[in-house]
Formats: sequence, C-alpha cells, structure tokens
Amino acid sequence: MNMQEQYFDVFIAHLRQTITLDEHTVHKVLDSVEIVKLKRKEFLLTPGQPSKSMRFIVEGSARCYYLDENSQEHTLQIGIENWWINDLYSFLTQKDSQMYIQAIEPAVILQISQSNLEQLYQEVPEISTFFRIKIQSAYVALQERMLENLSTEVYSRYQKFIKEYRDIEQRVPQYIIASYLGVTPEFLSYLKKKNL
Repeated sequence: MNMQEQYFDVFIAHLRQTITLDEHTVHKVLDSVEIVKLKRKEFLLTPGQPSKSMRFIVEGSARCYYLDENSQEHTLQIGIENWWINDLYSFLTQKDSQMYIQAIEPAVILQISQSNLEQLYQEVPEISTFFRIKIQSAYVALQERMLENLSTEVYSRYQKFIKEYRDIEQRVPQYIIASYLGVTPEFLSYLKKKNL
C-alpha cells in the first residue's frame, strides 16, 4: 500500500465513524480530495484569503491563529491527526480570513474544496450529514471553550487540554499551548511549577 492509499484509508475510516459509505461512494469522495503536504511552520492559509476548503489532518499537527493589533498571537485551534482544522467563519461566509493556518510539525492535510463539497452534498447525501454533524460539534465546542475561559481557572483549563490532546506537550511548543489557553508562556510555566 502506498502512502496516498494510507492517507485515504485514514480519512475514510474517520468518515465511517459517523456515516455509512459503500465502495461506490468512497470512490466519489476520494475523487474530490486533494492531498497537501506542509513543512514545519509552513502556512496553508494566511489573512486576506478566503478559506475555500475543509481540511482534515492525516499526519502531523497544525494550528489556526490570528495576530491582534499588538502582533500578539492568539491560537484558536490546535489540530492533530484525525482532527479537522479551518477558519470555519471564512469558509462559510467566503469572506477573507483573518487567520493563519500553519503546520506545527510536518503535516499531511486532505482538503475538499467548497465546490467539490457542494457536488458531494448532491451526489453523496451522507457527506452532507457528516458535515452538518461536524459543524454543529464545532459550534458546541467553541461555546464550551468560551464559557470555560470565562469561568475556569487557567491551570484547570491546562489540565483538561493535556487530557484531550494526549502527548501534546512533546509535540507542540509551550508558547503555542500558552497562546491557546490565553496566557503568556511565563505564566503557564509558573502555574506548572506551582502545581507540581
């Protein structure tokens, strides 16, 4: 089995956790997918471009972040294998993104363009069901995170984060984790030492 087949197998296995696909529909789906390979720190999306694809991480890790007016990074999303990563607002509205999507490690991303996705919605209704469920889940997760940031102490958020993202600390620089949690790397380091 070559690498492309392995990537496709991972992707189809992921879809089949939520929907049923027969071999005919699997081929239709795979014909709509593009493989993108990123080097460490390479960008997949930068501000000023509309996000025109849904993106699934097959290998490696990536993050979605923006820069505020003081050039401070704010990480909104960290993605590892079997996670989706995107500027969903830009994708759904087709407005220019304000986000960066950047590989943290060398990464392999499978992406489906908006036009291919629209065609799949017509030809493979299960795909429409899959993305409806994914987008609903993304909305719920976003609201949970917003409420958590307002009501939960930072160290508790950090503990939940490392539980959700197993082995993440070996893969992702501390400053990105701190940015995701909304604190400085120094403050996160202080909290970790304090709670040893």
